[in-house]
Amino acid sequence: MMTSAEAAAASSGAGGGFVGPGPAVIGAAQVKEMRDDANVSLRGNVIQHLGGDDYLFRDSTGTVQVEIDHDKWGGLKVSPEDVVTLHGEVDKDFFSTKVDVDRVAKE
Repeated sequence: MMTSAEAAAASSGAGGGFVGPGPAVIGAAQVKEMRDDANVSLRGNVIQHLGGDDYLFRDSTGTVQVEIDHDKWGGLKVSPEDVVTLHGEVDKDFFSTKVDVDRVAKE
C-alpha cells in the first residue's frame, strides 16, 4: 500500500521526464541569427573565462559568449581542451548576444 506522499509523487511524474531528442546542436556562428530565448545546444570548447559567470565558447564555426552560473557546472572540471555540450537559451539585447547555459555535459 502506497502512502499519500508516494501516490502524489507517482502521479506527478517525480523522477521521470521526457526521453528523446532536444534542440539540434548548432554552431556558435548561428547563435547570432537566432531569436531571443530560443533553445540551443552547442558542442565545442569553453576556451576562456571572461569574468564572473561569463566565458568564451568556440566550435568550428566561430565563438560566442556564454553565461554559466556556478551551479550549472554540475561539479565538472572543464579545461579548454575538453569537448562539452552546452544546453541553454539565446539571450539577446541591443548590444550583445550570448547563451544563458542551463546544463553542461562533458564528452
